[in-house]
Amino acid sequence: MGVLKLGMFETLALAVLAIYFGDFLRSKFTFLKKYCLPSAVVGGTIFSCISLALYYGGIAELRFDYKTANTLFYCIFFAASGAAASMSLLKKGGKLVVIFAILAAVLAFLQNVLSVGLGVAMGMNPLIALMTGSIPMTGGHGNAAAFAPLAVNAGATAALEVALASATFGLISGCMVGGPFGNFVIKRFHLEDPSLDGKDDPTQSGGKSVGTLISKANVVSAVFMMMLALGIGQVFFLLLKSFKIDLPIHVCAMLAGILVRIALDARKNTSEAVYEAIDTVGEFSLGLFVSMSIISMQLWQLAGLGGQLMVLLLAQVVFILIFAYFLTFMLLGKNYDAAVMAVGHIGFGLGAVPVSMTTMSTVCQKYRMSRLAFFVVPVIGGFISNLSNAVIISGFINYCIGLLK
Repeated sequence: MGVLKLGMFETLALAVLAIYFGDFLRSKFTFLKKYCLPSAVVGGTIFSCISLALYYGGIAELRFDYKTANTLFYCIFFAASGAAASMSLLKKGGKLVVIFAILAAVLAFLQNVLSVGLGVAMGMNPLIALMTGSIPMTGGHGNAAAFAPLAVNAGATAALEVALASATFGLISGCMVGGPFGNFVIKRFHLEDPSLDGKDDPTQSGGKSVGTLISKANVVSAVFMMMLALGIGQVFFLLLKSFKIDLPIHVCAMLAGILVRIALDARKNTSEAVYEAIDTVGEFSLGLFVSMSIISMQLWQLAGLGGQLMVLLLAQVVFILIFAYFLTFMLLGKNYDAAVMAVGHIGFGLGAVPVSMTTMSTVCQKYRMSRLAFFVVPVIGGFISNLSNAVIISGFINYCIGLLK
C-alpha cells in the first residue's frame, strides 16, 4: 500500500471542504444542529472515515502536512480569545479560574483512579490501564507521546500504542458528546433566556449575539492586530523559556491578545466593529484548525483496542459526563456561562482544547455567546491543567510500577 502525502495547501482545501460538507449535512439532518454537533466535526469525521476506508482497502494511507498551519490558526484563535477579554471579564473570571483549576485537577486524578481501579479489577497490567486515564484524556496526544514511553521502559511494551489510540478515541468522543451535553443542560435548567444570564454583556439580546456591521478595514485591522499579538506572544514564549519556564505558545498568544485588548480599551473610542472583526478572525481560525485536526485523524489506531480497553474508555466518557453535570456545572454557578464551561471541560477532559473551543462555539451559535467561558476554559485547559495533570500522572506511574513489583 502506498502513502499519499497531502501538502499544507491541499490539507487546508480539504479542511474547508469538510466544513462546507458539515454545513450541508447540518442543513439536511436537523438533529445535527439540534444537538449542537459542529460542522467541522461532522464533515471532518466523514473525511477521516474515507481515509480509514482507503487505508483498510489497501489503496493508500493519507498523510497530511497540517502542523504548521494548525499551529498558526490555533494561536490566532487564542490571541482573538485574549482580545475578547475586557477588564470587567478578567475580574469576573478570576474566581472561576481558581475553582475550575481545582475541578480540572480533581477530574484528572479521578480519571486515573477509574482507569487503574477498573483495569486491575479486570486483571489488566495497571500501566496499560493507566494509558486510558488522564494521560490521553485530559492530556491528549501530546501527553500520550510524552508519558507513555515511561510505561514502555517499565515493561508495558504496548503502552504507547494504547495511549495514542485512547487519545484518538477521546478526541472523537469529546467532539460527539460535548454539544449534546450542553444542549441538554441548557434545556434542562431553562437557560435559553438571556434575561437570566449575561446581563453585563451588551452583545447579548434575544438569545443570540447581536451582530455589528463591520467593514473591510475593520477585518484587515483585526488580522494585523492578531499578527502583532502572535509576534508579542512569541517574544513572551522565548523570554519565559530563557528563564526555564515552559509556557505553551498558544497561552503566550492569548496573553498578547489580552494586551491588545487593554490597548484598544485605553483608546476609549474603539468601535465595537473592531471587536466584532477580531471575533470573526478568531472564528475563522477556529474552524480551520479543528477541521484540519479531525480530517488528519488516523482512525485505524483504534482497531487494536481490545474489549477491556473499550470498557475503560467508555467508562471515561460516562464518568466525565457525570462529573461535568454534578460538579463542573453546579460549582461554576449553575448558569448559562457554567453550562458552556462544562461543555469546554468535557472537550479538554476527553480530547484537547480545540475540542472545547469548537463544541462551545457550536452551543453558543445556537443560543448566545459566553465571553466568560471563552476566557476561562482556554486558561485552564491550555495551561493550568497541563501542569497539574503532569504532577498527577507522575504520581500514578510510580504507583503502578510499585503495584507490579
